[in-house]
Amino acid sequence: MTVRRVVVVGYHAAELLDIACVTSSLIGANVHAGAPLYDVCLATPSGLPIDCASGLTLQGDQALERLTGPLDTLVISGGIGHELAAANRVIVGHVRRLARESRRVASVCTGAAVLAAAGLLDGRRATTHWGYATTLAARHPKITVDADPIFIRDGNVATAAGVTSALDLTLAFIEEDHGADLAREVARNLVTYLQRPGNQAQMSMFTQGPPPGNSLVKRLVDHIAGHLDADLTTAALAAGSGVSERHLTRLFLRHLGLTPGRFVRRARTEAAAHLLASTSLPMAAVATRCGFGTAETLRQAFVDRYGIPPSRYRLTQTAP
Repeated sequence: MTVRRVVVVGYHAAELLDIACVTSSLIGANVHAGAPLYDVCLATPSGLPIDCASGLTLQGDQALERLTGPLDTLVISGGIGHELAAANRVIVGHVRRLARESRRVASVCTGAAVLAAAGLLDGRRATTHWGYATTLAARHPKITVDADPIFIRDGNVATAAGVTSALDLTLAFIEEDHGADLAREVARNLVTYLQRPGNQAQMSMFTQGPPPGNSLVKRLVDHIAGHLDADLTTAALAAGSGVSERHLTRLFLRHLGLTPGRFVRRARTEAAAHLLASTSLPMAAVATRCGFGTAETLRQAFVDRYGIPPSRYRLTQTAP
């Protein structure tokens, strides 16, 4: 059996979780398989210890400058030190060199900045932590930055979103390399989702930031979240608020970036995703609770939002 060489690149102020999510998952695969499927090492500049953003120090296994291929997978970690890492010609140059000798290349979180500096994301679609996406897009216009998905694979290059999305990407790698059963066992041992779809949104509208500044919009957002099975048409929301539909639409677009109809549809779909993952309710019951009316309407909204039907989504969240 071929042992796959995986190198995780770290640097000062890298995020420890970015590194550990990858290494722990792959080593867990070795344990569950009872065989050395992956040879995992942490490469750092000069092989020296790195002080992680969390305050802990990690010892490098190998010097980045001395590593040679071929490699199976090269993973660049993220962290608050990504700006300095992306500006470091030595780090970027060796990442570019090793990428040419790797079957697949990946970044986690803001590690995308290093891949971008190396020119490895030019002409590709990529993601990163939602808080850094705008900056990445502005600095590298040749990259199509999509801040929504948990991870994106474009050819042999993969980019994962914030921090723990590294688990999802690494589980996808394990499934690709050795099948879904092993990926499932690793996920269960880590007490995490068996695998979230790569195009699942990074941020839920229920958690993504402070409430809108406009008091009317805030009140309606709260009302929608607590009454998903009610009449939430734009006409009903406007009438209940004493404003015109046109004015309400303008307010939603200004403060939320979505029309009332699109906001309601997204809220209902995300609520359905939560119920599918956390309950055994029949599909029709999930649809009713979330205001879709029928399971088919739920299915259409789910495919539009996540790219997979709700039945498939539920299977990825629960053990066999």
